[in-house]
Amino acid sequence: MAPSLRAALRAPTPPVLADLDPRATPLAPGDKERARDQLLADGARLAELQELLYAEGVTGGRRRVLLLLQGMDTSGKGGVIEHVVGGVNPQGVTITGFKRPTPEELRHSFLWRVRRAVPGPGLIGVFDRSHYEDVLIGRVRELAAPQVIERRYREIVHFEDQLAAEGVTLVKCFLHISPWEQKERLLARLDDSARRWKFSPGDLDERALWPAYQRAYQLVLERTSTETNPWYVVPADRKWYRNWAVGRLLLEAMTELAPRLPQPAYDVDAERDRLIDEPPLPV
Repeated sequence: MAPSLRAALRAPTPPVLADLDPRATPLAPGDKERARDQLLADGARLAELQELLYAEGVTGGRRRVLLLLQGMDTSGKGGVIEHVVGGVNPQGVTITGFKRPTPEELRHSFLWRVRRAVPGPGLIGVFDRSHYEDVLIGRVRELAAPQVIERRYREIVHFEDQLAAEGVTLVKCFLHISPWEQKERLLARLDDSARRWKFSPGDLDERALWPAYQRAYQLVLERTSTETNPWYVVPADRKWYRNWAVGRLLLEAMTELAPRLPQPAYDVDAERDRLIDEPPLPV
């Protein structure tokens, strides 16, 4: 049996981000080229499993998968979506990006907009950022009182336990990037006219708060990584490894679900005979 990447990347207890190398490559299948080849092979298998899960959901099944991506700017959430999820049938995927809350969303609980985006049965859902923004930015930017943040941790754990009870398999990935790699990627955006639209001066304002964000992420891992819904810390300095690792984490989760084609609720032979023996249709 192949070693489990979920076991290798599961957030340690206690989580100390300074001890986790953003350039590490645990259980990598080889070098960059080998990892890319393996990502394609894993993607083909993932597409097969996604089709089975979709068929299960269409015929009354409740199970679904939610890939949750969190990380500092440039950590590669968009790249993961493109390279990992891009190979499966879009009919069976929902992708939700969580930006600054709208006025309507602010009138509700912070989990209101998240509940509305949970994928339906048979689907793979992807969250590009998530409900965790409300305990990350909320803490770092002091947008909520400390006691409110503490209450939100408990609400998140309860919410995710509810999802699990409803048939949702959560794959929570923290894309762990170093400040040096982020600097290189931000410079690359500025130096490439085709990519400057991705840059915002506010990116540097957030970067200046790097230590505070690292503490906030560490608290998230500490308070919300549970036996049922653990966090996985994915080293993200090497894009090729990041993409392969998230794809493999998702594949392991889907393989464990082992979706199967549902049995038809009708007599196959009888329906076949009906079709063969039907009278000529008018032209």
